[in-house]
This record gives sequence, structure tokens and C-alpha cells, in this order.
Amino acid sequence: MWKELIEELYDDAGFSAPASGTEIDEIERRLGQPVPDALRELLRETGGVLDEYGCGVVWPVREIIERNAEFRASEDFAGLYMSFDQLMFIGDNGGGDQFAYVRVPAGRPDDVWVWDHETDERKRVALSLEDYLRRRAAGEGDDWYK
Repeated sequence: MWKELIEELYDDAGFSAPASGTEIDEIERRLGQPVPDALRELLRETGGVLDEYGCGVVWPVREIIERNAEFRASEDFAGLYMSFDQLMFIGDNGGGDQFAYVRVPAGRPDDVWVWDHETDERKRVALSLEDYLRRRAAGEGDDWYK
């Protein structure tokens, strides 16, 4: 389902090798946050998605873990930005802004947000992973969400 949708939306999408359940469980173990069901399904089917320019529409498992760990551990970022602990970054626009789920108990678990690296603003850009993929594909340029 996910691969067909992405191939329909993106002319030159690139896919990583599908991730195993164990690999996806590693995201939860390392970040201490549940992986949304839709993201889990997408990673099991596609392993991650790159657009035609090589930007991470949805990062592979290793990149999700590494980028989130880097953002959370950076002392430089801690001095510049609000905490990243409640976010689970899943992709980027190639220019510094990152897309994420907000993983807090009172939040809407399927919403996708953008973090603006220049302003530290965090705003909702989609109501689900599918909505995010569709809006991103239909948008104009790297800053379609602004």
C-alpha cells in the first residue's frame, strides 16, 4: 500500500531495503517512544523514502535513530532550542527543517509537524503520515509547508 502510494505521488522516489520489526523496535528502545503504526508499516514496506533530490521524505530506521539521538544530545542545540525530547524526527526538507511526530501523551499521535531550524517554531503540517506524503508531493519547492 505505502510503496504504491509513494510511487503514485513521487516520480523518482528512492526506497531503502524494508526494515524488520526488530529494527523498528530499536527506534522505540533507543528513543523511548512508540513508533506510530503508519510509520511502522511504511518502514516495513519501503525501509525509508528519498525524493528525486535525495532528501529524506521518510528516513530509514538507522537515520531516525541517529538524527534524533544527535539532536537530543547536542549541547549546542540545548543552548539554542527548546527540548527535542518530545519529538520523533522522521524526515527533512534538505534545507535544515525537520519533520516529526510529537510524542506526548496528550498529543494527537498521528499528526506530522515541522521544526523550523531558524526560528525553533514547531507547527502541524499534516493530520497523518499519508496526509504528509500527499501534501509534500503536491507542494511547491522545499518550503511547501510554510
